[in-house]
Amino acid sequence: MEKKGMLVPVLLALAAAAIYWWVLTSKERDLAARNEPATVLMARFDLPARTIMNVDLVETRVIPRMYLEQDAYEVKSQSDIKLVTNLVTAVRIPKGNQITQSALVSLSPEAGLSVKVPPGYRGCVLPLENDLLRLIKPGDRVDILVTFDAVMGDNRKEKVTATILQNVLVLGVGSNLGQGLSGSQAKAKAAAENADQAFSEKAGLSLALNPNEAQYLALSMKQGEVAVIVRGLGDVELHPMEIASFKRLIK
Repeated sequence: MEKKGMLVPVLLALAAAAIYWWVLTSKERDLAARNEPATVLMARFDLPARTIMNVDLVETRVIPRMYLEQDAYEVKSQSDIKLVTNLVTAVRIPKGNQITQSALVSLSPEAGLSVKVPPGYRGCVLPLENDLLRLIKPGDRVDILVTFDAVMGDNRKEKVTATILQNVLVLGVGSNLGQGLSGSQAKAKAAAENADQAFSEKAGLSLALNPNEAQYLALSMKQGEVAVIVRGLGDVELHPMEIASFKRLIK
């Protein structure tokens, strides 16, 4: 009986020691994990809101994992640096701050068209038939034609077509501003656009025009019927174009 009485305290002591050892080692593991180095994306410069991201605007830095923000971009391979490419800053990110997922949005209407407009240009939206827009993609180059009634020398009106703008950069098609999407995102986006287009026969083609070109496009939309023709990839040459008319065609 005396041996049994001594055995209980010994077992309790062993159990307490085991529990203490487990707590101590788990805290050590937790502390080691928190001090484990992690490579994170940082802002190389001060990044104003609505800045289109690229790899030149970020840098990597090794920090203890305990200081890693919850939704920060952790770099585990060299390709991870490209994850932020073509995303847009939703808020200002000061130099040296971690780049977080909540601070970036996709290149979409949420970011606004202005982020795509080149310096010195204007973003102009041209309404076009939905079926035509399916064949045009952001980054394409197009020419703009206008068909109108021209007054001839004998005061007779004649229908003519003139190419008023050449080599125009397409910034966006509908809500597509050229953002990179995964397969599932692309399907969800296409379904949403199809639902929107069911209530409208037209959608917007966003173009980059200088101020003078923008004026002529606005005038042409009021004066006649505007058409868009798509250039081949890499074709940026400008060509002298004569006004087309049936009279010249028949001759």
